Amino acid sequence: MGKQVTERSFQRETLIQQLTSQPTWDLIVIGGGATGLGVALDGISRGYKTLLLEQVDYAKGTSSRSTKLVHGGVRYLAQGDIGLVREALYERGLLLKNAPHLVKNQDFIIPNYEWWGGAFYTIGLTMYDLLAGKLSLGASKHLNKKETILRLSNIKTNGLRGGVLYHDGQFDDARLAVNLAQTAIEQGGTLLNHFEVRNLLKDAQGKVAGVVAADQETERVYELTAKAVVNATGIFVDEILQMDQPGAKKLVRPSQGVHIVLDKSFLPGNDAIMIPKTDDGRVLFAVPWHERVVLGTTDTPLSEYSQEPQALEEEIDFILRTAARYLARPPKRSDALSVFAGLRPLAAPQDGSEKTKEISRSHKILVSDAGLITITGGKWTTYRRMGQDTVDKAIAIGKLPKAQSQTAHLPIHGALATTDRSNHLYVYGSDQPALQQLVAAEPSLGEKLDPTLEFLKAEVVWAARYELARTVEDVLARRVRVLFLDAQAAIRMAPEVAALLARELGHDARWEQEQVAAFGKVAQHYVLQSQPRPVAEES
Repeated sequence: MGKQVTERSFQRETLIQQLTSQPTWDLIVIGGGATGLGVALDGISRGYKTLLLEQVDYAKGTSSRSTKLVHGGVRYLAQGDIGLVREALYERGLLLKNAPHLVKNQDFIIPNYEWWGGAFYTIGLTMYDLLAGKLSLGASKHLNKKETILRLSNIKTNGLRGGVLYHDGQFDDARLAVNLAQTAIEQGGTLLNHFEVRNLLKDAQGKVAGVVAADQETERVYELTAKAVVNATGIFVDEILQMDQPGAKKLVRPSQGVHIVLDKSFLPGNDAIMIPKTDDGRVLFAVPWHERVVLGTTDTPLSEYSQEPQALEEEIDFILRTAARYLARPPKRSDALSVFAGLRPLAAPQDGSEKTKEISRSHKILVSDAGLITITGGKWTTYRRMGQDTVDKAIAIGKLPKAQSQTAHLPIHGALATTDRSNHLYVYGSDQPALQQLVAAEPSLGEKLDPTLEFLKAEVVWAARYELARTVEDVLARRVRVLFLDAQAAIRMAPEVAALLARELGHDARWEQEQVAAFGKVAQHYVLQSQPRPVAEES
């Protein structure tokens, strides 16, 4: 399976030519987040002619805004959702094997301030380990007060009794999405970002038979036919469902999760912290990530949503207030390097219930009367299984010929086992030598994009040539993760990134200016002002 892969394989012109040379597709996937990429890779690796269309960029939405965990979900274990936890722990083990350059075994510590906490959490987490079976990342154990303080030097010691250590997975979400897109192209698939599906095609019987889609760069419109069409658009599934059946009942009720990124000094060691019970009943994590710390998350039901969700003041206050209870040096607003909000596509409550944290995160696959397949729910950890189940459904309803899923043991682009993460280029895995050859050939590409941060000019060129990046935001948000790590630094880097991209993609100075302005506008959402924004009067 697959084809000869060269730099040309990843060029937009090559991929667009495949649109016109392919008269009909076996499978068209709408949506390039974790779910859509999982469906596309599963379909391609079974041998189906597969096309994926993403209106903005891979992982633009929820899939770049996670807590960066590959986990079974200790919280779901507490809710008794054993099936979901077992499935997720199995998938966690596969991801660690298939993308070892991006996924690692992370130690978590639950600090314990109650007399009963140590035994209670040790028992629960021992069950968590057992559910992982052969794919366990290591046994949980109780830590005494001294060991806990040694490992978490910024933890509040007053009243501390000890801690419980357990293991889970940690990863870079958007980098994994980009590597999945590359893997799918290497397997022979056609994937296009900045390509918007505007309508569905139907045959004489009123069955879904393809899509009408527009290249956002040229505005050229294409009619593309397929045996099976999958709606994997996350929080936007209802928009595609409306194209199929105007007036259809809403499937998704988004819930917002916010994260604040801090300097490494707030969590100096290698261990993450998990706070099992907060004021709103959620867990709160502090996780080391790319030499920074990610703090989150929240759970706020929303009725309106957009491509760039905004952290609410009460969410920011909740995270800082909860962290202050556990950290000896508490973070302030001015310490936030970046703040980002993501929307979970939760199943819309059918009974008027508002408790989003109690809605199951397991995925659901629905088939409309016209044959549109929609997958909703789920989480990053189970993306592969969601893809497999969706393609199995297409086979079960007679849309595709029978073939076995191949993704359980399929290495993802860049797969390279690594323990040394001291150089930030480790995320490129097996691509790292080629990236360094770029610098050898053109030494100026070895210069930093900003003197205060580690990222190199070569990474922008690499993103354009091999990682399907088309805009400054594609690069700074999802290839080089600066927007999520230090929003002000990302704004400073934008002109340099625009110039490198323009040279690489053949754009003029006006395009550069437009890109810098557009990125600046998006990046403002990630900058936490030192003073709260004034709240608008409610009408």
